[in-house]
Amino acid sequence: MAVALLSAGSALAQSRAETILVIVEQGPNSLDIHGLGANFGAYQASWNLYDRLISFGSKTLPDGSRSYDYTVIRPELAESWEVSPDGLAITFRLRKDARFHDGARVTAHDVKWSLDRAIAIGGFPAVQMRAGSLEKPEQFSVVDDHTVRVTLPRRDKLALPNLAVPVPVIINSTLAKKHATEKDPWAAEWLKQNPAGGGAYRLESWKPGQETVYVRFDDWKSGPRPAIRRVVVREVPAAGSRRALLERGDADITLDLPPKDFNELKSQGKLGVFGFPAENTFFYVGMSAKHQPFANVKVRQAIAHVLPYERIYQAAMFGRGVQLQVPVASNTPGYEPALWTYRTDVARAKALLAEAGHPNGFETALSFNLGVATVVEPAALLVQEALAQIGIKATINKITGANWRGALAKKELPIFIDVFGGWHNYPEYYFFWGYHGQNSLFNTSSYQNAEMDKLIDQARFETDPRRYADQVRGFVRIAVADVPKIPLFQPTLDAAMQKSVTGFQYWFHRQLDFRTLARQ
Repeated sequence: MAVALLSAGSALAQSRAETILVIVEQGPNSLDIHGLGANFGAYQASWNLYDRLISFGSKTLPDGSRSYDYTVIRPELAESWEVSPDGLAITFRLRKDARFHDGARVTAHDVKWSLDRAIAIGGFPAVQMRAGSLEKPEQFSVVDDHTVRVTLPRRDKLALPNLAVPVPVIINSTLAKKHATEKDPWAAEWLKQNPAGGGAYRLESWKPGQETVYVRFDDWKSGPRPAIRRVVVREVPAAGSRRALLERGDADITLDLPPKDFNELKSQGKLGVFGFPAENTFFYVGMSAKHQPFANVKVRQAIAHVLPYERIYQAAMFGRGVQLQVPVASNTPGYEPALWTYRTDVARAKALLAEAGHPNGFETALSFNLGVATVVEPAALLVQEALAQIGIKATINKITGANWRGALAKKELPIFIDVFGGWHNYPEYYFFWGYHGQNSLFNTSSYQNAEMDKLIDQARFETDPRRYADQVRGFVRIAVADVPKIPLFQPTLDAAMQKSVTGFQYWFHRQLDFRTLARQ
């Protein structure tokens, strides 16, 4: 009997050693990253359930923590690749032993179908692909069962790294096609609920709104075998409950706590707490450049002159992050705080508002995403208070996280607080998404400026360092002068975990990579 109990205890200990419990505020709303409205939880699911052709390397930071390394491209499904001398063709050779979760071999036909899908399905995936000059299905060709060639219309520094971001996942096309229909040729409805990948983890179960369980795919060939066999991602909406679970040792890791809690947990020293300034990412006050009164640049400038930047930063972030002056993150090339021309000056703000024809102010609605209310609501209240000083009466409009992107997409919100991050750490990449007049997706202010568009396009393909720096400085200056978005602060990606958990690594997509985790 004693032997039996000992065996059961050993099995339990081994199970605990091979399992990680992750607690999140919100899990995936879809298993298909190409799906309309896929949320951040869907990005995390996709990253771990699917492979891409290539990925990025990793590096150790001065404080001993780990980060992805943008300067290093490493193999994933492609074991090697070759770029033509003119930079207009990339030939990928696939691993011949790679398999999908159902045991089917990964072939070049799966790769082409998957990349074709990312473009053809439209919306965010298509725009993301276009950011690396991946624009048409004809650019992807099957050389043989294990060789794929990508041809480019122009030399583009983002073409290769753009195949390493979460969007260009490689899907089991044979499996997906079984669930395609004439109205749904890309099996979007089926893939929303069912993965068809070959990543390091396969899906054991998914209960939307409650829990997602992943199990290691032991036949994975695209990297070292992960140490953790099973990952349970449990949704715990209340921040206080998430913190309590961690402090009691009932959960292992979370990225979803308020900055104040991360600060307190770090000072207590009982848990491991890491913070990484999120590259190419910042919170901002956005204003509609197509609807009055915010279509008037002097109204936007008046608001930029009245905001209490330091108070907002401290109230929202408790010092975790970086207070920004320009719409470029502090660890992104092109960050020049001296280019910012606004200071908190109520008299100047009132004068600008009067020049715009609103000497007595006006009424409006200030919107924010309840999904990030812990950070944004304190900022919104201070913005509301500041606007009242110049006669602008702003009611607070709280929009649920599930409806936030849809509300932004309508481009009807007059003034709002939002956060956006670029996956590639280049300023022109952020501006391509957030400011370019031809990009309606994340240009949330509906801002149009032909001169800025020209500079963004030039910087994307510029090879001369001095001209590139001038182009970046040029579009940042325009963004500061026209101020459709007022930068507030750059957040940190924070993580708190049991000290027995190791291997956490910062990624540009700000989601958890299960493959590097381990338990001491």
